[in-house]
Amino acid sequence: MALETVIHWMGGLLAFSTLGFLLYSIWRGTQRQAGRTAGSNAAWLRSPVFYLVTSAVFLGITWLGWVPLPLSVSPLTRSVMLFLGALLYFPGLAFVLWGRLALGKNYFVSTGMGAQLFADQQLVTSGPYALVRHPMYIGLALAAWGALLIYFTWTTVYFAVFVPMLFLRTRREEQILSAEFGQQWQEYSRRVPAFLPRFHK
Repeated sequence: MALETVIHWMGGLLAFSTLGFLLYSIWRGTQRQAGRTAGSNAAWLRSPVFYLVTSAVFLGITWLGWVPLPLSVSPLTRSVMLFLGALLYFPGLAFVLWGRLALGKNYFVSTGMGAQLFADQQLVTSGPYALVRHPMYIGLALAAWGALLIYFTWTTVYFAVFVPMLFLRTRREEQILSAEFGQQWQEYSRRVPAFLPRFHK
């Protein structure tokens, strides 16, 4: 189906563009002076070897698992999957990019085992961070679930199953932000929910 091909190519282009932008941003972050760290493996976040290895593993898993799931669906079901997948995937990646742009020079990567701030770190509370505390993770979750519906491969199953690990990572980040910004963070976290925006006062 022509529409499916267009969605596949647009989705792939957006995914690789987003990944490239994030990797470039991480590289820029490794050049800046480190501030407060949390976790025993936070030093890895400044190591080029860490990013080479993790990128190779990520791309390897993606390539090896890019095999269609052995499930047959009707054309109507496939059309519905594409529609719902696009509704999750494209806004999800857009939310990731919006969050990254809102962070500006304050963006850096973290893992479940370590997090690091910069020496001149600022607490960003505008843009998507005025809606939720973790917009990039919400965006990645939506994109992962949408990708499963669009591409229907073993790789996208892995991405979807991995989503809960993203939300576990937020605990490490919130610990370090609380330690760094104290009362400012406490007021922000009381005002802004972690994952689901409030649409009422």
